[in-house]
Amino acid sequence: MIMNWLRNMMVGRYGIDPLNKFLLAISLIILIISNFFGGIILYSIALLVLVYCYFRMFSRNHNKRFYENNLYLRYKNQVINVFRKGKNTVSQRRRYHIYKCPTCTQKIRIPRGKGRIQITCPKCSTQFIKKS
Repeated sequence: MIMNWLRNMMVGRYGIDPLNKFLLAISLIILIISNFFGGIILYSIALLVLVYCYFRMFSRNHNKRFYENNLYLRYKNQVINVFRKGKNTVSQRRRYHIYKCPTCTQKIRIPRGKGRIQITCPKCSTQFIKKS
């Protein structure tokens, strides 16, 4: 009976999406921090985030909530890609030297252990000598 009531109440509502999950996690983290430091300001911020999360969950404006979620996912993917790029660069530095072209600053990956070699930039065709 309670499940039917809850199901009927949620018909037409937006529900939970990745942004709501993120907001719930942030509010929980802020609540824990405010519990240790005793700050009413942090507690108020956590409650505001929680209220906004529930507002989004019970909203009937699907288009606006969908737009907010897509905006969140776009920024989240940009942040994740920055870390992936850094991780990829660090893993490649074991086997390769990465040089920049002195003319156009194009990054060029050269295998290690080849001695002094002449490198030709694939972008601007500038030639320079580096040790691999």
